[in-house]
Amino acid sequence: MTMLTPQPLHQEDEEMLVPHSDLVEGPQPLLEGPQPMEVAPADNAETVENQANDEPQASRYTWTIENFSRLNVKKLYSDVFVVGGYKWRVLIFPKGNNVDYLSMYLDVADSANLPYGWNRYAQFSLAVVNQVHNRYTMKKDTQHQFNKRESDWGFTSFMPLSELYDPNKGYLVNDTCVIEADVAVRKVIDYWSYDSKKETGHVGLKNQGATCYMNSLLQTLYHIPYFRKAVYHMPTTENDDPTGSIPLALQSLFYKLQYNDTSVATKELTKSFGWDTHDSFMQHDVQEFNRVLCEKLEDKMKGTVVEGTIQKLFEGHHMNYIECINVDFKSTRKESFYDLQLDVKGCKDVYASFDKYVEVERLEGDNKYHAEEHGLQDAKKGVLFIDFPPVLQLQLKRFEYDFMRDTMVKINDRYEFPLELDLDRDNGKYLSPEADRSIQNLYMLHSVLVHSGGVHGGHYHAFMRPTLSDQWYKFDDERVTKEDVKKALEEQYGGEEELPQTNPGYNNTPFKFTKYSNAYMLVYVRASDKDKIICDVDEKDIAEHLRIRLKKEQEEKEDKKRYKAQAHLYTIVKVARDEDLKEQIGKDIYFDLVDHDKVRDFRIQKQLPFNLFKEEVAKEFGVPVQVQRFWIWAKRQNHTYRPNRPLTPQEEAQTVGALREVSSKAHNAELKLLLEIKDGLGLHPVPPPEKLKDDILLFFKFYDPEKEELRYVGRLFVKSYSKPIDILTKLNELAALAPDVEIELFEEIKYEPSVMCERLDKRASFRFSQIEDGDIICFQKGPLSEGQENIRFPEVPMFLEYVKNRQVVHFRALERPKEDDFSLDLAKNHTYDDVVERVAKHLGLDDRSKIRLTSHNCYSQQPKPNPIKYRSVDHLLDMLVHYNQVSDTLYYEVLDIPLPELQCLKTLKVAFHHATKDEALILNIRLPKQSTVGDVLNEIKTKVELSHPSAELRLLEVFYHKIYKIFPISEKIENINDQYWTLRAEEIPEEEKNLGANDRLIHVYHITKESAQNQMQVTNFGEPFFLVIHEGETLENVKVRIQKRLQVPDDEFSKWKFAFLSLGRPEYLEDSDIVSSRFQRRDIYGAWEQYLGLEHSDTSPKRTYAASQSRHTLEKPVKIYN
Repeated sequence: MTMLTPQPLHQEDEEMLVPHSDLVEGPQPLLEGPQPMEVAPADNAETVENQANDEPQASRYTWTIENFSRLNVKKLYSDVFVVGGYKWRVLIFPKGNNVDYLSMYLDVADSANLPYGWNRYAQFSLAVVNQVHNRYTMKKDTQHQFNKRESDWGFTSFMPLSELYDPNKGYLVNDTCVIEADVAVRKVIDYWSYDSKKETGHVGLKNQGATCYMNSLLQTLYHIPYFRKAVYHMPTTENDDPTGSIPLALQSLFYKLQYNDTSVATKELTKSFGWDTHDSFMQHDVQEFNRVLCEKLEDKMKGTVVEGTIQKLFEGHHMNYIECINVDFKSTRKESFYDLQLDVKGCKDVYASFDKYVEVERLEGDNKYHAEEHGLQDAKKGVLFIDFPPVLQLQLKRFEYDFMRDTMVKINDRYEFPLELDLDRDNGKYLSPEADRSIQNLYMLHSVLVHSGGVHGGHYHAFMRPTLSDQWYKFDDERVTKEDVKKALEEQYGGEEELPQTNPGYNNTPFKFTKYSNAYMLVYVRASDKDKIICDVDEKDIAEHLRIRLKKEQEEKEDKKRYKAQAHLYTIVKVARDEDLKEQIGKDIYFDLVDHDKVRDFRIQKQLPFNLFKEEVAKEFGVPVQVQRFWIWAKRQNHTYRPNRPLTPQEEAQTVGALREVSSKAHNAELKLLLEIKDGLGLHPVPPPEKLKDDILLFFKFYDPEKEELRYVGRLFVKSYSKPIDILTKLNELAALAPDVEIELFEEIKYEPSVMCERLDKRASFRFSQIEDGDIICFQKGPLSEGQENIRFPEVPMFLEYVKNRQVVHFRALERPKEDDFSLDLAKNHTYDDVVERVAKHLGLDDRSKIRLTSHNCYSQQPKPNPIKYRSVDHLLDMLVHYNQVSDTLYYEVLDIPLPELQCLKTLKVAFHHATKDEALILNIRLPKQSTVGDVLNEIKTKVELSHPSAELRLLEVFYHKIYKIFPISEKIENINDQYWTLRAEEIPEEEKNLGANDRLIHVYHITKESAQNQMQVTNFGEPFFLVIHEGETLENVKVRIQKRLQVPDDEFSKWKFAFLSLGRPEYLEDSDIVSSRFQRRDIYGAWEQYLGLEHSDTSPKRTYAASQSRHTLEKPVKIYN
């Protein structure tokens, strides 16, 4: 699932609907940083709605929270309430869920106790009641299918904290907040055992994480048989690799959609696009993907028998024209299109959109057309269609850029589209004079691609009637269901849905919910081309090599299925040999003897006698049955895994299955054996001698401190009453040492949770030292000689300790978090000082305290938001552990001052506004935490150019284009927050220093008015400022001073309106009005109470400084690389 992190918004149709997460790090659906997220790909709300078998049950819950502003908790749950037989509760974050907004969600109260696979669907709205003016109640609605992974859902950015906590706004009265939740629940049918192929004859596509947009389009293209046939006829060869060939991967996908019985994976296709896993979790726009894919296929079809297919199917032409009214002059330009973008906003249906498309624009007045030799002329400008394609793709403009808010919004308005679309209507008013009128442009609706969700993410699915019959199908990733025409058409128009109250005797006002699920793309097939487009496609259209390849894949799949089905009849026997120990020890492993996953395994029927299994081993290894002896492995209490004892003749007479049960009681466990072979003369294997009671089988590893190398050298039988000193010569021989070389012996006992390897007394008996079958003895040359003082790990235990804790760490510069800079071989038990010392040494830095490290978030693959404080962690492992994962990445910075010193300082980001320059200068001011605002302003003076040497500065707190505070000079900076609020420093104008007795200092803000939720709302933008107004001064005079201050051209300034605003309501002023009469308060701290608003009527984007911008996230464009 993928969705972009939202910027703060005001309206529900642009709101981000996400499962809440009060953890900044961890396995969240919403990853750190700007990451895309798809809402409920498998079981989305729309799916459940389609399978609803009950009328919705609805009710309202009211939650009154007292002492709201004094709440000292990060999150707060309401009491549990019941709707539709289910338990719910409201969850709020009073100070925001890592945003400057109230965060509010609907939560399944008993989710922790519900059975596996539970889900429930609800439409709901959440509201913060305005207790003064009910019409200003802030209300937002949505729909969701709740499940274990997403047990809460709602609005991270519900409403700005500045509005909520403003006592004059009416949301907090007597410090009490009232929250309402309207919830409507539908019962759901369980689809665990649903078989799409059996029920519909079609199969779905698997979702890779956020590929529902791709799945819905691929199903649409597949169900245009002419297109599918063309794809099958693209030339490919048996040597092509599907993951590197888009044509072959698409052929393979279409073949499987046609002949498979279960849903089809798309990984092969996305790999052929050159996508990695990250791309598959990046949700894209289906319209953009359609264009990119068709362009790529068009290019791949060039020079083949199917060249031009894309154009034949999807290409139409229109004519752009400009025709002069008073002179005989006309300019035309022919253009082609593969799809048409139709306006939704302001249009009730497709026909209204086409009317708007061909609407004639008058070019007159200041906008006259320059008609070559005729000069400036009044003219008509428009578009008419020359021809329409056989398959008409209509992209509905559900997403638009809102200039007022400087963001994208989704248009959820009701928008109708017909089953039959007549583009010849009204005597062909959409057609150009040169259009061929003999072609009938009557179209039949083939597909409706639906987007469910908001502007920052959502879910795609499609409704289709593949043969243009009356039967519709819904293709929703893996699931395909039969649907009626109402579901495919009317329910995808968008708009609002009304649900009645079902709680008798209570508030019976109907609930109205915005339908966030609506049509986004329409595909029509021209009726006269129906037989050509909806043609037969069978096996003869598919290349033989493709049929062979895919049938082979299918057979392999069936084999795996059979293998799985018969698994209970077989057991896996893993046989380790001396060769495996020599190969692995010192390379793949250091502790114990062997990695059983890397030894030869046999799949053997459980009923096979073990003696017959030995014949299988003889064939595989070329070792006669009579020289084989098998040992059973056993897990010891200290978690090591060692050969325990040889099989008895009685055990070897049993079946493999019975023997497996003797070795392990675990269900479906494997049988793990060690094959002991004794070499005789000439290295020919001979039957092993009988193992007596006093015989102990030991395994030996040799350690070379100079090479830092550990290797397996062999095994020996010793007598329990003998001593290590008795076998020293033999050990030297195993290690290829001279017979008289002095050696030290150590017993490798265990390695979890810590290494235990102890020196072995060479003169004590093996029995006395508690040595038994399967034990491991490591040995090395005796004490180090002169010149060997620089050896890092002189003894085996030290080397094993190093290997156990060894950790290669990849370091990245924090400013380049995607690039590995260097790697260091460290130890997990290194201290904080050890780690920064090594980093500093690598970077050639003398002072290690100037290194600051930041840990890695394994889930987002980004640096964690907060760096590691000086000596705040004990060991390297503490820096690398992230929940249940261990990372191998750290980020570093080289500071200009030591970290302990920096941690005693406070860094503030301040935007300095010069008295005469436009752009703000962003400063990072670093001072001791006990410093005051006065110290900050003095520091700023040393960094900026002032209008005159004696200029005085002040520091303001700005939030959403309003000034909320002027900081007192004496205020300590330690608790000033510059993350959510913008700090602005500016020179104090001379006129403000010398206020007369009747002068007023007022707030002046830029505003726009917009309609939302059937009411006018005022929105602030741009840079707020203070202005001195004098007693008796008229608006006309004030305007002159404002225009001069802002340096606005006359033509633009004349369009502005001026209003006195109190509690957000504007009172427009005339030039003759006395401004000071409106502003009676002397203080300037009630920023929200009264201000002069400069209302802009234009809809161009408003410039704001970077310091006051919320974080914007941009969606990565769709790219197909191959």
